Amino acid sequence: MSAAVPHPRPQAESATPRARRGGRRSVAVALLSGAAGAALVLLAGGRTWAEGAAAVARGTLPQHATGQDISGLPTALAVVGLAALVAVFAVRGAGRLLVAALLALSGAGVVAGAVTGASDTGALDQKAAKVNGLTEATVQGVTHTAWPWVALAGGALLLLAGLVALRYGRDWPAMSGRYERDGAPRPRRTAAVPDPDRPEDLWKALDRGEDPTGGAGR
Repeated sequence: MSAAVPHPRPQAESATPRARRGGRRSVAVALLSGAAGAALVLLAGGRTWAEGAAAVARGTLPQHATGQDISGLPTALAVVGLAALVAVFAVRGAGRLLVAALLALSGAGVVAGAVTGASDTGALDQKAAKVNGLTEATVQGVTHTAWPWVALAGGALLLLAGLVALRYGRDWPAMSGRYERDGAPRPRRTAAVPDPDRPEDLWKALDRGEDPTGGAGR
């Protein structure tokens, strides 16, 4: 009496739901990290990154520089990254990989810009020069806030979203009204052929702008 061979189908069937759950998790990670990262960078860009005092004739005048004053690159890249995050679901194939790479590069650029801006004093010096009416001036007692590091954290989240999209994006569904949640195409509805023996069907076809004799005469 021969031993029964186990059928591998249950394992294959159980692997499909796992793959779908993994795909949904990766989509959620990319969306949440990308949106949160862009929001952090845009928020930090309008806050004070550096503070100091410019020497004037009667003492000193406080000066401050926002992230936009120091460098507009992180904010611009955050906008690009947010657009890429939306576009990654609108394309497929090689186009999706290119958009995902743009998302990751945007995050990396934000990180680099935040690191550079965390110790920058050029924007404060330019403001001091305007106050004194000089071509060059130096701000005294410069201090830096934590907002550059908030922007850095946002850039890291954008970079994470891009890397997740590069790794798992090829299995994500694209945004389209013709596809269900599982990626299967929806069946198209076809208009019913009017019955020539029923005058009301012919009138309804004429009201819809259809030719009720087109199908029967061919």
